[in-house]
Amino acid sequence: MPHCVILYTPNVDKLTDMTALCRTVADAMLTVRDEAGKQVFPTGGTRVLAYPATHYAVADGKGDYAFVYLNVRMAGGRSAEVKQNAGDTLFTAVKEHFAPMFEQSLIGITLQVDESPGQVYDGKHSTLHPLFNKT
Repeated sequence: MPHCVILYTPNVDKLTDMTALCRTVADAMLTVRDEAGKQVFPTGGTRVLAYPATHYAVADGKGDYAFVYLNVRMAGGRSAEVKQNAGDTLFTAVKEHFAPMFEQSLIGITLQVDESPGQVYDGKHSTLHPLFNKT
């Protein structure tokens, strides 16, 4: 279930490698552990997808402003500390990735972590989970 969807202004493409950012975020997700040391984001269910916005407006429109929005979705039932740690871990990785751009570009970044309580339907079919659950 863990997913990260990245929406961004297309001018970000000239500033950084978005595929590399996706890998950075996925790798960071895989390092997050709960209080018992268990992996919070299962390897086979971790997905990071990035989409440039076809149409956008940022701030007053007087500059070539860039923006990146990351939304991480995780299953419910985790403690506040685990959710905070997940957000901090991912935001640190994202800020490190974009650090060179902050030196020379006008860019904003938002990262939000949502949990999905009360799902009405959650259909899944995957050959990925068994690949990583061989313990």
